[in-house]
Amino acid sequence: MTTLYTATATSTGEGRRGGRAVTDDGALDVVLAVPTALGGAGGGTNPEQLFAAGWSSCFHSALKQVAAADKIALTGSQVVAHIGLVPNGEAGYTIEAQLDVTLPQLDQAEAERLVARAHEVCPYSNATRGNIAVTLTTSTAAPVA
Repeated sequence: MTTLYTATATSTGEGRRGGRAVTDDGALDVVLAVPTALGGAGGGTNPEQLFAAGWSSCFHSALKQVAAADKIALTGSQVVAHIGLVPNGEAGYTIEAQLDVTLPQLDQAEAERLVARAHEVCPYSNATRGNIAVTLTTSTAAPVA
């Protein structure tokens, strides 16, 4: 199979504990910090936030793709990704994910069908399937601003 695109980022310094992550094109350049919820000083981003941003945007694109294939226009849709850091015994940590998808102009059954299809298409969903706990929630209520 041919690779269509490769993203490249470099982490330097102390990693999540005061490092820096930069993409090869310079479009992303972030200071890394341990969040205050984990006893850190905060003041920067962390890998879980980056993963949440990547997965939510990728899943949203997959959702738009499957809706377009069915000739369904999505407006006002949103995907919120919650990425949790979970102790994994003495072996370190793992992550868990919850994706909250809002499709305000659809009925519940149609919204759930699109979310299930997007979960089959999204590269992040495919990469994590069977490896971590993933919860999908679907709402047709208008998103809270």
